[in-house]
Amino acid sequence: MKKATLIIGAGSGLSASLARRFAEDGNRIILAARNMSSLNQLAKETDALAVQCDATQEADIINLFNTIDDAGFSLSTMIYNAGAYTRGAVTELESSDVRRLIDVNAVGAFLAARECTNRMQRDGGSMLFTGASAGIKGYANSSAFAMGKFALRGLCQSLARELAPQNIHVAHFVIDGLIYSPDRGAPYDDLQKCLDPKAIAETYFQIAAQDRSAWTWELELRPWLESF
Repeated sequence: MKKATLIIGAGSGLSASLARRFAEDGNRIILAARNMSSLNQLAKETDALAVQCDATQEADIINLFNTIDDAGFSLSTMIYNAGAYTRGAVTELESSDVRRLIDVNAVGAFLAARECTNRMQRDGGSMLFTGASAGIKGYANSSAFAMGKFALRGLCQSLARELAPQNIHVAHFVIDGLIYSPDRGAPYDDLQKCLDPKAIAETYFQIAAQDRSAWTWELELRPWLESF
């Protein structure tokens, strides 16, 4: 079977850099996203299989992994990069928005991990999850986002302990800072103050390739100017 890397929550920015970096090493790439139109150029560039998938919908996640099976791919790496964010005072947040953030940031990650584990139990592999500093420290007016990212971190910590004996490497990345995206304008267009998505992708790639004798379960990444 053909070894492949799956990126859930694919699009521009970090996920595009991840797709390019893993493709450079000869990985077949699978891109999954709700908005397929945003994947056309990236899929062509990386010779990727693109699959429409809403990570919060269990049926979509199951269909995604069945599609991968039918295409004859064997997953060596799964990257969960789907995320949702909103700000607001606790008195102003709608419960539907809070549920949506938890679904995208945590429940979708659980669904992907479950299906991925079923595929990796024989040959092992790596599952990498994109977190945020809000999963370590809850900020004012960011309670809904913190709830989702704290849940994601707890999921990853539990999975790392549960799945390591099965040769499945689980790693959680704390992205502590803005990611460079010049199309979004200030403050995202200042590479001196933002994380370079190419540099983040390189770190993901190196973690995925770690020898099992020295696995990392969590890593923080921040630009040199970011306080912590």
